[in-house]
Amino acid sequence: MTKQPNIKLAGQVPADETVVYLLSDKAHAQSIPLTKPEQAYLLSKLETDEKCISINSYFKWNFVVMLPENTETPEAIEKIRMLGSDVFKHLLKNKTTDVFVSDFSKSPKPAMAFAEGIVLSAYRFNKYFTDRDKKEIDLNTISLVSDCITDVDVFRLNTLCEAVYLARDIVNEPLSHMSAHKLAEKIQEVGQNAGIGVEVFDKKRVEALRMGGLLAVNRGSIDPPSFSIMTYKPANAINEKPYVVVGKGIVFDTGGLSLKPTQGSMDSMKSDKAGAAAACAILFAVAKAQLPLYVIALIPATDNRPGENAYAPQDVITMYDGTTVEVLNTDAEGRMILADALAYAKKYEPELVVDLATLTGAAVVAVGTIAIAAMSNNSACLETLKQSGQTSYERLVELPLWEEYGELIKSDVADLKNIGGRFAGTITAGKFLEHFTDYPWIHLDIAGTAYLDGNDSYRGKAATGSGVRLLFDFFSKKCNS
Repeated sequence: MTKQPNIKLAGQVPADETVVYLLSDKAHAQSIPLTKPEQAYLLSKLETDEKCISINSYFKWNFVVMLPENTETPEAIEKIRMLGSDVFKHLLKNKTTDVFVSDFSKSPKPAMAFAEGIVLSAYRFNKYFTDRDKKEIDLNTISLVSDCITDVDVFRLNTLCEAVYLARDIVNEPLSHMSAHKLAEKIQEVGQNAGIGVEVFDKKRVEALRMGGLLAVNRGSIDPPSFSIMTYKPANAINEKPYVVVGKGIVFDTGGLSLKPTQGSMDSMKSDKAGAAAACAILFAVAKAQLPLYVIALIPATDNRPGENAYAPQDVITMYDGTTVEVLNTDAEGRMILADALAYAKKYEPELVVDLATLTGAAVVAVGTIAIAAMSNNSACLETLKQSGQTSYERLVELPLWEEYGELIKSDVADLKNIGGRFAGTITAGKFLEHFTDYPWIHLDIAGTAYLDGNDSYRGKAATGSGVRLLFDFFSKKCNS
């Protein structure tokens, strides 16, 4: 696991430690223990409406952050996370090992969001550098000085950040170190560490279950597929029917015989397991935080290659539930393995199923890298998840699943075809998945948010852990409703 700074509570601010002061009012500046010249410098900067002011006190640094107005809004909280990311750059440059955050806001949210922004910005995937020890960040602890924050708040925030780190680590692993089998081993390790039951179906079991979609995609690979089931069912669970999270686990996607171009496409396809990474990390967070919920994760996994006996355009595949699918593009493989998992989920008679997948390039075209494309057959469930999207700022854009879109995936030779043509690609992919559900269901296409080409504040570069913070907030609220 990548090194993660630890957030903790502290009773007071030491005189010799680097401190960040969070102010909701300029008048609070008078209460900061500074020398007269430092105080005068601070007041002059505040008069120019600077939001983040750094003061070098020779033996330590002081940072003064002016919080946005009305810190209860999601927009303000997101700005505070980003301010945390900005301050982290200074901490990194100065090789700061410990920082205190003194909160004048009289609310738990600003300091928590600020710490979250620092920790998520501190993520580094240094595993394969020969000098990785030299590349590790120096920051070890973030101490929060606040009367409004509880030990439970801090524990859950540390857990959430750990889960995001976990998801990022899984996505950032290359195929050479993360085959479908290795992914299943990682899931088992996570389960053992967090008290989650894990069952892994090997290829023989997948064949016995006739999971035709997963087997078809795997036919081009020399490595076998896996199908992992994570089950967290505490004795005090408040739900009898489970929530099920399904994650797309394409550990690498060449496109199969419908081969992708390399630059700007195939060269980032280790990211195609981001849904699986999120599902695993969400179960980890729920279990580690001991939320009283019965939650299951289903993770079908394989790579998609053009070798061996690879499935081909115009093949007809019989899926787990008996549906026949005409394959017109082998690069539309994610929906094939997800369909088997969604059909398998019926056996649990679930309260709700949420799938996460880097499913379509069309989602990136539609909503870019700042939103998740969402579709659902249950408007009430989706509205609740949208609220968590605002809180976590992993926001959802709803796309329709109107009946007419189903016409676009009708086949001349089978029940369905696996692509719907040039238009509405994200929607027709969702419409394809909907066929395999008979329960409340939400589909999240995280293709735009899961993996970034450039650095973006606390989301970082490469794997972001998209979906983890969203669903952890959703499940946490379920416990309080």
